[in-house]
Amino acid sequence: MSNSARPIRILVADDQADVRSAFRMILDVQPDMTVVAEAADGAAAVQEAKRLRPDVVLADIRMPKLDGLEVTRQLADQCKVIVVTTFDLDEYVHTALRHGAAGFLLKRSGPVLLIEAVRAAMAGDTLISPQITVRLLQHMAVPGSSAVPGPAAAAGVPGPLTAGPVEELTEREKEIAELVADGATNAEIGARLFISPGTVKNHLANIQRKLGARNRVGVAAWVWEQAASNR
Repeated sequence: MSNSARPIRILVADDQADVRSAFRMILDVQPDMTVVAEAADGAAAVQEAKRLRPDVVLADIRMPKLDGLEVTRQLADQCKVIVVTTFDLDEYVHTALRHGAAGFLLKRSGPVLLIEAVRAAMAGDTLISPQITVRLLQHMAVPGSSAVPGPAAAAGVPGPLTAGPVEELTEREKEIAELVADGATNAEIGARLFISPGTVKNHLANIQRKLGARNRVGVAAWVWEQAASNR
């Protein structure tokens, strides 16, 4: 493999050995990823990241010595940090994004979203668990809002799309966009609409292109904004 096509180098930081092992198994089988190190606490994660210079660090929130939020603050300027946690608390999401996190996932989101988050981070995007996206965008339902403050802005959510989409969404695309705004994963959307997750992914790419949205957070923001304007 040439340098230009080298795999994404990942450091996994979690105080639970079984979680580290599970993440390694998921990521190492991807042709474009390799886990270069593991760390059982935040201080070790920072030390290893500075020594090995990985592309991506997966950091648990609650770790000994340094928590995942402090790890994010210290490393966000040198690599992509994706926070992966069991704890679905708004304050964690807000702080992680302010510190420069390149993603925020709940561990229950599953392996597909974990893989997508790593690739999205390397593409300069920010992937947030759909369950969190819904709460992150609740304030968009307030008519007359002219900007997206705080963590939503940090996640790449655009301001109001007053000019509308560049190209009109099809009915199926509108269905999928609404399900994204409800917090559904690609697999859940596929099951609901009787289509494959791959087909959902293709539709979502078209939706993002038409809306000028960077990610599914931006798609959800557009849906919330349409709902608010129709009230």
